[in-house]
Amino acid sequence: MASNSAEDRRWMAAAVALAGRGRGRTTPNPNVGCVIVRDQRVIGRGWTQPGGRPHAEAYAIAAAGDIMGATLYATLEPCAHVSPRGPACADLIAAARPDRVVIAVRDPDPRTDGQGIERLRAAGIAVTTGIEEQAARGAMAGFLTRRTKGRPHVTLKLAVSLDGRIALPDGSSRWITGPAARAHAHLERARHEMILVGRGTLEADQPRLDVRLPGLEERSPRRAVFGHGAAPDGWAALRDPGAIGALEGVDHLFVEGGAGTAAAFLQADLVDRLLLYTAPIVVGAGQGAIGDIGLADLAHAHDRWRLADTRMLGSDRLSIYERI
Repeated sequence: MASNSAEDRRWMAAAVALAGRGRGRTTPNPNVGCVIVRDQRVIGRGWTQPGGRPHAEAYAIAAAGDIMGATLYATLEPCAHVSPRGPACADLIAAARPDRVVIAVRDPDPRTDGQGIERLRAAGIAVTTGIEEQAARGAMAGFLTRRTKGRPHVTLKLAVSLDGRIALPDGSSRWITGPAARAHAHLERARHEMILVGRGTLEADQPRLDVRLPGLEERSPRRAVFGHGAAPDGWAALRDPGAIGALEGVDHLFVEGGAGTAAAFLQADLVDRLLLYTAPIVVGAGQGAIGDIGLADLAHAHDRWRLADTRMLGSDRLSIYERI
């Protein structure tokens, strides 16, 4: 059953925002957000905690206490399977007796996939689905991509000049963008389990690839290098973009450089999201942002990306594109 009421959209948007708090920290569980409302007032809220437990619904119910007569908003269908780490959320909600449960996205996990919804309805609880579904899918893209495609959700980050350069001819690239754009890129790092650069970038820049934002240092992702040769101690090595499906505990992969690595992932059609930071500078002769991706016909380049968001970060512009 679907609904488009303004109130349902309002509260589900709040749940989606909460889901974002857990991104990059809940694998293998989804980063779900949950809001519980009674008489137009939030009485409980939660998001999946680091490591995947407690689940968002359990966290929100514990915060609310009594939820009889309330409406529970969850970005993902409550799980229907019992785990050694905790009860099924569908059973937990059914026992708590809210009047309604509003769900954004049905869970593709075959252990739930509709069974959570049916269990709630069998308990006499009204269930509404599909509210703010696109936004919720974006917030939980890593889990959904892993479940449906068997690989992490891949974000490619490019920081370029107005003429599409990422470095001077000698490879100097510090800094193309300003401090606000660089801070935003660090925030993006904190939302991924792993960050990857090409071997050329590793050898030329010796990047730390950590998160250097106050309070978020502990959320630095694991590091990986793309290309042939051994990886530094503590790093993973990846020689083929298609091997990303075998990365353990990685639902969000952040590809940060350089041109050859970007080209390899684009050519393999494994980029789901593109962050393009454009600085108001002209470099002229220099290194291009992307190497050869094997494009033989411009017609094949169209209708592959849609602009999802754009904003100014200081004097730089961020454009976020999603794969169509």
